[in-house]
Amino acid sequence: MKTGSRGPGSRGSVRAKIKKSGLKASSRQWLSRQLNDPYVHAAKREGYRSRAAFKLLELDGKFHFLKKGARVLDLGSAPGGWSQVAAAKGAQVVAADVLPMEAIPGVDFFQADLTDPEVPNMLIEALGGPADLVLTDMAAPTTGHRATDHLRTSALAEIALEVAEDCLRPGGVFVAKVFQGGAAQDLLDRIKKSFHSTKHVKPPASRADSVELYLVAAGFKATRGCGANRSGGSI
Repeated sequence: MKTGSRGPGSRGSVRAKIKKSGLKASSRQWLSRQLNDPYVHAAKREGYRSRAAFKLLELDGKFHFLKKGARVLDLGSAPGGWSQVAAAKGAQVVAADVLPMEAIPGVDFFQADLTDPEVPNMLIEALGGPADLVLTDMAAPTTGHRATDHLRTSALAEIALEVAEDCLRPGGVFVAKVFQGGAAQDLLDRIKKSFHSTKHVKPPASRADSVELYLVAAGFKATRGCGANRSGGSI
């Protein structure tokens, strides 16, 4: 896998055409999008498990939160694109997901339910101390109903925030997927109380027709949990 990638190059592309035989319209649309997506091709070329790797690379290019030696938690990590990026940057990565994930060099993976109250301590122990950075690219399967999808993905972000509040060091960073309209207001209010700054960003690798955004919260106040009485490396 190549490191330091900036995404698809400027080469011309040839649009693939999908025959109609036996496929639903939605399936043809998805397959056509995959075949013609430059980030999908770049991910295959550079050895990333998903095109989502470029979203993290672009976010880090803007905010510079991935540092060599940083303790990083990747929540809802499967299939592992974000863990690959963080490990390639020299971070110490612990990943967790309720789904299985194939091994990645330099990444400790736990198949675990993030709502289990025992999980945060397990993750901190694996990291060797509080996290500098907690990442989550989790999203609920879409229903096509925008308000419902927004609420379901916000609920996953809230689960990740619960873990982050238990695991982050003072000054740490939390990066989470939300949908356009931002995080649900009560979740956003909570994040603003827990962090000194919050920003919503749509990285270039996020498809133009996607409603996803990423919330980047920096400067964790560590008012509770293991991080409240500990310190870690700086980001």
